[in-house]
Amino acid sequence: MNFDLTDDQEMMRDMFARFLDEHSSTIRVRAAEPSGFDAELWKGLGELGAFSIRVPEASGGLGMGLFDAVLLMEEAGRTLASGPLAETLVTARLLAILGGAEAEALLERVGTGEAVATIALHDSAAQPRQWVGGGSVAEAIVARDGDSIVLVSIPESARSSEPNLASTPIAEIDLSAHPRIVLGSGADAVKAFEQAVEEWKLLISAALAGLGRQALQLAAAYSGERKQFGQFIGQFQGVSHPLADQLCHVDGGRLMVWKAIRSIADGDEDAGTIISLAAWWSAEAAGTSVARALHTFGGYGLSTEYDIHLFNLRAKAWPLVYGDPKRHLEDAGSRRYAGAAVSLPDVGETPIEFDLGDEARMIQKEIADFFETQVTDEEKAKFHFSWEGYNPRINKALADAGLLFLGWPKEMGGRGITPYAKLAAMEAFEHTGYNNPAHNVTAMVGAILYRFGSDEVKENILAKMLSGEVITSLGYSEPGSGSDVFAAQCRSSQEPDGSWRINGTKMWTSGANITDYVFMLTRSDPEATKHKGLTMFIVPLKTEGVTVQAVHTFMDERTNITFYDNVPIPDSYRLGGIHDGARTMTAGLELEHGGGFGKVQRAMQKAAEELAREIRVGDHSLIEEPQAQQRLAKTYASLVVADLLTFRSIWGSVNKKNLQGVGPMAKMFSSECFQADSRDLLDLTAPYSLSKREGPAGFLNQCYRHAQGTTIYGGSSEVHRSMVAEKALGMPRTRG
Repeated sequence: MNFDLTDDQEMMRDMFARFLDEHSSTIRVRAAEPSGFDAELWKGLGELGAFSIRVPEASGGLGMGLFDAVLLMEEAGRTLASGPLAETLVTARLLAILGGAEAEALLERVGTGEAVATIALHDSAAQPRQWVGGGSVAEAIVARDGDSIVLVSIPESARSSEPNLASTPIAEIDLSAHPRIVLGSGADAVKAFEQAVEEWKLLISAALAGLGRQALQLAAAYSGERKQFGQFIGQFQGVSHPLADQLCHVDGGRLMVWKAIRSIADGDEDAGTIISLAAWWSAEAAGTSVARALHTFGGYGLSTEYDIHLFNLRAKAWPLVYGDPKRHLEDAGSRRYAGAAVSLPDVGETPIEFDLGDEARMIQKEIADFFETQVTDEEKAKFHFSWEGYNPRINKALADAGLLFLGWPKEMGGRGITPYAKLAAMEAFEHTGYNNPAHNVTAMVGAILYRFGSDEVKENILAKMLSGEVITSLGYSEPGSGSDVFAAQCRSSQEPDGSWRINGTKMWTSGANITDYVFMLTRSDPEATKHKGLTMFIVPLKTEGVTVQAVHTFMDERTNITFYDNVPIPDSYRLGGIHDGARTMTAGLELEHGGGFGKVQRAMQKAAEELAREIRVGDHSLIEEPQAQQRLAKTYASLVVADLLTFRSIWGSVNKKNLQGVGPMAKMFSSECFQADSRDLLDLTAPYSLSKREGPAGFLNQCYRHAQGTTIYGGSSEVHRSMVAEKALGMPRTRG
């Protein structure tokens, strides 16, 4: 897996970033109005080779990959570059591929920035008169005319502009009214044109990602300057949380563009689908993000003196030259579910890699083989996503097979596999249906015991965890604190002999009815400030004074409230220093962050597709209906983005990158999408989805109920939104 650019790409991006910061400042953007075209900027980009990035070397270009062009477009979006850059990039490549004397002469002038040539995105045989990006400044337009690709010369008198939403150089052109030459005819020529249109979708999506993120950064900065009611407005969660949400969507769009390019390079069958989803997603994300950013500025955001309105208008104007962005969602549905053909562009070298690796595939096979050969059908029938699915025999057998603590280092007795392989292993467990939290929680607690536990704890507890004999639960939340774990009031007091007594109540102690120990946060100094005076313990649940009371949820899950009445604990069961529990607790929370619900979202997606194929609507199945295809494609997009945000978080951790807030982003986004998409898929497949019958209908029913808790457990979405706003956007702290 790799999210790093090559050294050459870093240099290229920095070069364009510096140039655009100077020559496409908002002062220059404003000066380019009303035409929306900056001729000096254009020539400067030509001198830097921008328009030749995608032109093959044989035609005098740089012969670089699509990913390189995407990096340029991200910077162009961030700086609102004035001119039809995405259109010119694909047009230059088309001129080179199709060739001919006139095309070559024009290409030379386009490459230097002396001339502008653009593309008409729709077949002129069906739409002779259409809106063209850059049409008001282009001397030539490459267009499709049925089975031919033509170069239409636009005289200066016909390059008329008119007032438009964002003062961009668009124009409605009658392509049939001007001189033309044929650049090519037949299947190969049409394919080249179709590839150019697909490439344009990715380039404009990349620009929207850059634009959207910059708009959010401007809003975040303003929120730390503007005060209302005696506080910076960024301290209000009503301001910070929506910006955090939008950052997830904007970054998701950017990563989906990267994923589309990687999928094309790998020959993935879903590559065409992901192109369309990236185009739809990025348009939606940019539009909602700039609206939220402008709202942060309040009334000042409406003033033309503030730059944010420039981002607002261009976020809508750039993608709409193609038409309604929902067309891309329609295309995604027909490509994924109706086999619609698509001509994929040649992407060239692509450094970004999302493959989990050979070790991941090996572990997945090992897990699949284990459940195929060592687990009975009767046992499989009792599998459940909650703690109630725990099977002591299987847990012990997994330990004996070396499959229980795959991520633990070898010195702890684990397999020491990479985090990527560990993610794949979790996917494999989900596929079998044995995605049991007992395993995941025990693995996390065991890592804390290894780091902070005494020799006695390691010998008596950790060793039994490793053998599969012991499982643990978590004692974080309390009836009055919930996700505010550091507000814990469950008391621990030290006796004269050094031992401890624990008194209090813990809420949502899932698994306490079947686990052996609970990893517990207590308040050891009631006079200390909130994050001080805390001490962590590993508490035996079979100890006198512990009471476990069931709390049942509509998710078909049992959790518990646990009571501790003068429970004796030896000092050797303390984890970390006295009154230093916050540090121990933080280590545990770090292990929770960064993961999403992609594995169950994927299973839900598969079940919805299966049920949509089974449901009959008249003489056809539900999945044949365009509206069903679009809704399934939409939830598939959420799954793709959830995976990518999770991959980025894990990759950043593995490579010790300082990627602030990416862990909370992954968890929060995934859980929120899981909840929203489970609702929509329940609606789509109704009334069958009402049933709890075995099969896809019952599973979708369960997913809907399961999803409700994911935005709460492991830290609520509100807590994670605050973390994203503070860490990723640099906004003022919103929590006490």
